[in-house]
Formats: sequence, C-alpha cells, structure tokens
Amino acid sequence: MLRTARHKELRKCGFPEIRNELGKKDGRNRYLTRVLGLLAVAAALLFLSSGPTMAKTSRIKDIVDVEGVRENQLVGYGLVVGLNGTGDGLNNSPFTEQSLIAMLERLGVNVRGENLNTGNVAAVMVTATLPPFTNQGSRIDVNVSALGDASSLQGGTLLVTPLMAADGEVYAVAQGEVNVSGFSAEGDAASVTQNVPTAGRIPSAAIVEKEINFQLTDMQEVRLALRNPDFTTSRRIAQAINGFTGSTLATPENSASVLLKRPFDYQGSIVDLVTDIELLPVQPDQPAKVVISERSGVVVMGADVRVSSVAIAQGNLTLKITETPQVSQANPFADQGQTVVVPRTDVSANTGEDVKLAVLDAGVTLQDLVTSLNKLGVKPRDIITILQAIKTAGALQAEIEVM
Repeated sequence: MLRTARHKELRKCGFPEIRNELGKKDGRNRYLTRVLGLLAVAAALLFLSSGPTMAKTSRIKDIVDVEGVRENQLVGYGLVVGLNGTGDGLNNSPFTEQSLIAMLERLGVNVRGENLNTGNVAAVMVTATLPPFTNQGSRIDVNVSALGDASSLQGGTLLVTPLMAADGEVYAVAQGEVNVSGFSAEGDAASVTQNVPTAGRIPSAAIVEKEINFQLTDMQEVRLALRNPDFTTSRRIAQAINGFTGSTLATPENSASVLLKRPFDYQGSIVDLVTDIELLPVQPDQPAKVVISERSGVVVMGADVRVSSVAIAQGNLTLKITETPQVSQANPFADQGQTVVVPRTDVSANTGEDVKLAVLDAGVTLQDLVTSLNKLGVKPRDIITILQAIKTAGALQAEIEVM
C-alpha cells in the first residue's frame, strides 16, 4: 500500500529522510505522519487556488527574512572626467583639485604648485549595494552623485574607485561611463533642467574583489525575521512549518522572529530546509492602524479599522470682510467743509448652514467609514482632523501613526 504512484511523487518533495524510511517498518508511523502532513498542505493549496482566499495568503519567503542573508552597503570617493565644461570649479571645490593632483602624481605627472583651471573633472560619491552571497569576480551596479558645484555629469567617465563597507575593507572596485537620465540647457535669458543631471548610474561597473565570509550551510538553526512583526503571524508561520514537516522544527520566539532548527536526521543542509518551507502559504495578520501625513494630506487606513458609535459633523465658520473706502467732499462754493475719507466695511459670515451630521453605528468597517466621510464632502486634511478627534473620543479602535 505504501509503494504507490503517490509515494513516487512524495519521494521528490524535498525531505531525504522520507526516502530513507520507505523500506523500514520501524519508521512507518513517522513516515505516515509526514505523508498526512504533505497531503494536508496539498489539499490546502488546492483549496486556496480555487477560491478568493488565495488573495489573503502570502508565501513565507515574501513575509520573512532569513537571519544573516542580508545586503551590505558600499561607498567610495572618486573622480569623473571627460565632462564638457560642466565639472567642478577648482577654486570653489578644493577637494577636487587635491584629488586631481594626487591622481596625476600616482600616474607620474607632477603638477603640484601649478595653477589648474579645468572644468572637465568632478568629485563624486559612489554608492553600491553588495547582495548576499556575491562571489568574487561578480559585477554590481553603482550610483554616482556629484559632491561639488558640477552642473552635469553627462558624458563623464568614472575612474577606478575602491568601494568600502562599514568595516573599512574594500569589497569592490568601480569604473565606467556614467549614464545620466537628466539634462540641463541654458541660454542668456532662460534655462531648462530635467530630472537631476548631477547624479547617474553605471550598470555592472563594480567588480567584487572580496567575498563576505558567511557559511549558511554550517548553521544548525536560523531565525526567520518577520518584515511586519505580529504575534499571530509569527505563530501561523510556525504552525505551517510544523504541519508540513510533521515535527516541531519551528518555534515562535516573539512577534518578530521564528526559530527554525534543522533536525539531526535531516540529510540536507539548512539551505535545503529553508527551500522546502519558504513556499508554504501563510495568512499574515496585522494590527488595526491608521497612518496619516499632515504635511501631504495622505491617509492610509488598514482593513481592520473599526469605529464605535459616533456622530460626525464637518463644517467651518468663514468670515469675509471687505473694505471699500469712499471719499466725501463738501459742496462746491461752500463756506465751510473739507474732503474726508469715509470707511465702508462689508462683513459676511458663513456659519455653516449646510453642515451635515453623520452617525456611524458601532463596529463599522473601513468601507463604511470612508463612505460616510465622502458623503460629507470631507477633504483628506479634514479627514485627518476627524480621525484624531474620533481617537480622542475613544471611538476609533485602531492605532494612529503620524508620519
């Protein structure tokens, strides 16, 4: 019964110890547990793919980061040459002149003490991101940004620039032609600038000279760091992994991490184990939160935001004062009288006769809240004030985060 076509498929599912136990009677109970776990996951995948619930789930690999698998920032200082008079003014950028003299001396040209006056050189900062597990000799992209008063880097070439990490070690060396998406043109009476001509990008410009020593395969356990920490999501990830493997391999440590251990009888490495579980579907959860930005008027509300019974009125008192002074003169040939300025003031007030009052029942959803506010004709900045007032009244069951 165990040697069926279904088992031939299960032999390829990623757990080598399953294949080793197929012919062992003493491991049959453990094997059946694994099979039942795989069948449960397969049934869940079939159910999720046939209904709208699939939109609510995410793969584990999309909501967590593996401990130690991270990028590293690189930075360097260099010179861009070949500019058509759009480089740094050496009088205004002394660091450019010093770098130019030092570079020429390394090449055997002595110009120290000479009056340099070239506008074809610009000092730049070079930044790059070193992906995890990048091998020596691989190429990565770099970004170039002007330091001095250069007006454009278009047409320039970056000279050899070492790129260092936070530890001061050189991990890559960059050189190449700068690609600038912006431009700047000017005449005697007008100028046009599009995008940023003083920043550019050089694809595959840096060659990795040193690898970061990190052996993931030697680890017996790793932490899965949640990108959006949440206790419920952390527990669901552990349950999905344990249900798939048929053993307790994952433990939710807190809201931000899940500890994943490699079993001793697992013949693969920790990389194989992560590969086996990273495609499992999990429904992430999140707290009810409202994010607002008073500067830009942006309001973002989560789907779980709830409002208790509350009445909302929106309207403003507007005063309009108009001054129209008039000149008053005495009649012609009058014995007495003088010309004076008589003030004329017109005051009008809008007390909000068209103010609407909306009542929201307890437990209304995000859609109900937005619909009610839109019926009032509320603008985004007014919505921010209303939400803060509802929160102060204790009727908003969500956290407000101000950007």
